[in-house]
Amino acid sequence: MAHTPPNTPSEAGISRSTSPQASSSAPLDESDPIALPVHIAGSGTLNRLVDTARDYARAATAENTNRAYAADWAHFARWCRLKGTDPLPPSPEMIGLYLADLASGTGPSPALSVSTIERRLSGLAWNVTQRGFTLDRRDRHIAAVLAGIKRKHARPPVQKAAILPEDILAMVATLPYDLRGLRDRAILLVGYAGGLRRSEIVGLDHGKDDSPDSGGWIDLFDDGALLTLNAKTGWREVEIGRGSSDQTCPVHALEQWLHFAKIDFGPVFVRTSRDGKKALDARLSDKHVARLIKQTVRTSGIRAELPEAERLALFSGHSLRAGLASSAEVDERYVQKQLGHASAEMTRRYQRRRDRFRVNLTKAAGL
Repeated sequence: MAHTPPNTPSEAGISRSTSPQASSSAPLDESDPIALPVHIAGSGTLNRLVDTARDYARAATAENTNRAYAADWAHFARWCRLKGTDPLPPSPEMIGLYLADLASGTGPSPALSVSTIERRLSGLAWNVTQRGFTLDRRDRHIAAVLAGIKRKHARPPVQKAAILPEDILAMVATLPYDLRGLRDRAILLVGYAGGLRRSEIVGLDHGKDDSPDSGGWIDLFDDGALLTLNAKTGWREVEIGRGSSDQTCPVHALEQWLHFAKIDFGPVFVRTSRDGKKALDARLSDKHVARLIKQTVRTSGIRAELPEAERLALFSGHSLRAGLASSAEVDERYVQKQLGHASAEMTRRYQRRRDRFRVNLTKAAGL
């Protein structure tokens, strides 16, 4: 695979955008790709608009995605420097070599999985675009190498275990009825019944537009709770009906937490004081949900036949979504709507053994 010098990128794989920034010989600001054209003099008003545009640009993708893309670019830039070249302008040949290095695990770094390599490539493509270039992922130096990596190293995806109905009941039973216990019980039950992501759970507000970092809000009704979410796939509504008993009802658990925490506006799930007797203003991190799941899995004894490290590794925030998809005995389209999936195929990825052998095509074929 030939190496194209950094200042002569392959025309088949890389082209410059026509924006004034990209066509200028001035160096690109890699940390802030949103900037004024070089031929426009700055002013107070324009500089403030640049800051506003940067804020909007950062909001175009989720914060976790922004962090991952930034890490992807930093890793690639460092790799390029170690190889004696620059990351910009990007070269399809060097990107192909980079992918091969990630897959082979040469040097001190271990080999990465195919899914991680694909994620890294997506991050590079996004960063290249933000810096005024275009990257053709179909270029043979990239596409052929990636196809070979997939053929040689691809493995079935490792899925987190679903939290089944008996599991979630055992998990919430381990929680006390103090303020923190009420909060964590509501987190688990609302997250399970709503099929919510971790970020969607902690991003909820009590009312519409209560806080600048809101990811959505909750409206309470006699029949249940309506969640309006600004989620990964856009705005959607999630209905959570009342359960058959107060002990397991997510809406009742939510109402109990809001009442005793005295929350009537702002973030729903917040931190508590050290003594656990007072709700604070600070919104919980989505990492709290992950820790809570592992903590209650450990305490409840789920999958106790496995070593603890292996048992805890089976469960994550996605286990709540997978649990709803696997357990709700309703038409698949309702589960798809609840999870906010664009396709039924994506919903089926979350269903752990729900439909396995339910339809026996062997007998249907007369065997």
